[in-house]
Amino acid sequence: MNWDHPQPFTIDVGVSDADIDALGHANNTAYVRWMEQCAWQHSAALGLDIAAYHALDRAMVVLKHELHYLAAAFADEELVVATWIMSSDAKLRLTRHFQIVRPHDAKTLLRARSEYACMEISSGKPKRMPAAFIEGYGKGMSS
Repeated sequence: MNWDHPQPFTIDVGVSDADIDALGHANNTAYVRWMEQCAWQHSAALGLDIAAYHALDRAMVVLKHELHYLAAAFADEELVVATWIMSSDAKLRLTRHFQIVRPHDAKTLLRARSEYACMEISSGKPKRMPAAFIEGYGKGMSS
């Protein structure tokens, strides 16, 4: 694959009939769902699954998505979703990049950038990242 950055964390996804909208291609919401799945699986691989989030009473929540839809996906296609943690202030914010590629023609279908903030789950208020987040997400930073 021709990735935008080295050493992505990737997942494979299949485009189902449920992903297809009235225009005959994958709806834009499917791309966001695939990004979320990839981010969660990457976090879990770094030791920060939902159980860890609850134990620490912290979560990384989306502040903003910037999505660039470059080509359409269609039913029954197999795709690869990649993510990289590009920056973290080790306090409150973290930025991920995403790329979705269709392997059979190596076409990039989407490039995206998402900004996250650390939140205390119990209060819903912004809170500093705990040490486990700084360490775990630090291990996942793109070099």
